[in-house]
Amino acid sequence: MQYKEKNITENKSFNFAVRIINLYKHISKEKSEYVLSKQLLRSGTSIGANVSEAVQGQSRNDFLAKMNIALKEAYETEYWLRLLRSTDYLSEKEYTSIYNDCTELEKLLVSIVKTTKKSK
Repeated sequence: MQYKEKNITENKSFNFAVRIINLYKHISKEKSEYVLSKQLLRSGTSIGANVSEAVQGQSRNDFLAKMNIALKEAYETEYWLRLLRSTDYLSEKEYTSIYNDCTELEKLLVSIVKTTKKSK
């Protein structure tokens, strides 16, 4: 099930969080890995939470701060994905699909942060 929202960033980050949750369930159930996957779950779902907070921000500075946090969480999520792939908890196919979504989110967030900084 996909979440539909007018804001493309909210939509993409929410749908990414759903994928992360499903991946966490898979890794913990099928691979009995709980520590790294929990880190992935935390950072991967935090992206959307921060984007959602940013959209409801009280000021431009608040918006920018939350988007920066979302971007940092995306970079952390990328790290956990690479680590899980390098330790064979993720197959190449599983990794490639979700990694591509993660880097797409990163690019979107970088663009938002840069544009917001320029328009100050």
